[in-house]
Amino acid sequence: MPAKPTEPSLATLPNPLVRYVTATRPAFLSITLISCLIGLATARFGGVPLHVDRALATIFFALLAHGGINVINDYYDALNGSDAANRERIFPFTGGSRFIQNGVLSRSRMGLFGYALLFVVVLAGLWLVWFSGPELFWIGLAGLFFGWAYSAPPLQLMCRGWGEPAIVAGWTLIAAGADFVQRGQIALLPWLAGLPFALLVANILYINQFPDRQADALVGKRTLIVRLGPESAAWGYLLIALLAYGVILCMVVKSILPMCAAAGLLALPLSLAAARELIAHASTPARLSGAIKRTIIAANSSGLLLALGLAFSKPSS
Repeated sequence: MPAKPTEPSLATLPNPLVRYVTATRPAFLSITLISCLIGLATARFGGVPLHVDRALATIFFALLAHGGINVINDYYDALNGSDAANRERIFPFTGGSRFIQNGVLSRSRMGLFGYALLFVVVLAGLWLVWFSGPELFWIGLAGLFFGWAYSAPPLQLMCRGWGEPAIVAGWTLIAAGADFVQRGQIALLPWLAGLPFALLVANILYINQFPDRQADALVGKRTLIVRLGPESAAWGYLLIALLAYGVILCMVVKSILPMCAAAGLLALPLSLAAARELIAHASTPARLSGAIKRTIIAANSSGLLLALGLAFSKPSS
């Protein structure tokens, strides 16, 4: 049996730079990278020449925004007490980064760091707006809003059962924004292509809430899993997964996406395997580690294959 990952501590993170970088949870930023790649691929499929400098800037600042949102989420989960109360967490997937609870960074420093990252992203976004067009301002603002409102009061969308729609909206906006930086105008395709991947990203957050259920209920976080109960909520995971892959299939059949984009369907068996495990063990958090890992791999694989399918297809006329 593989050893469990060690939670962070000052002893394991003596270097301040490494400490702050690790606080952003970089291992989980791949979903934002892939969302950007989907947007860049839709622009290329639309016949738009790729501006490499803008593409790299888009990816970097999108990753920075995601890192900032991760830190902000830890800060507010420390404020509401859910991470401290979490005894069934599966580290590093659920229960937060443990930076505040293990004394790596204080709660106030985490909050300051998170908002500092988002401030830098706003400045960078204004710079990209200058090159791309004013519509990017509203796309970026909406993306940051959903990321902030997911955990921050007074909205705290995750506490009201609206966390998953916020995730879908946020990651669809990333794909749309990456396309816009290249294209310089609003197009429908990145919104459509980004949607199925965003649904699979939402399923990552969804399944992570099962081990967190008791702690969330204790502090008043009324997530869908708390509201529905684990046995009923487990079927919601399967519904979201089938919807995501169904959207890809329908768009390929309708020629909205090229045939190569159907490669995104190859991750379906992983999602189905995770759904089967979740339905069988929804009330036993300790047995969900495999399903969580499969969910993450499925989302990343499907999104990457979708992006590659778009990128290597003949540009549409």
